[in-house]
Amino acid sequence: MIGVVLIGILALVVGGCVCVVWADRGGPRWTRAVAAATVGAGRAVRSYQKAQRRQVSSGSNDAGGDAG
Repeated sequence: MIGVVLIGILALVVGGCVCVVWADRGGPRWTRAVAAATVGAGRAVRSYQKAQRRQVSSGSNDAGGDAG
């Protein structure tokens, strides 16, 4: 069951990337919409990861203990 979900997510990611390239080359209007959604999702994931890294790094400074 998990494999089917992962394959579905992979198909969506690959399809989104194809639409980004196709829209860049002047594809139909719907490819531009899918490309915009794909790029927006990528930016959202990237900003979430940056926020998580900031939380982890600020939490490790407060841990105390021996640094060396």
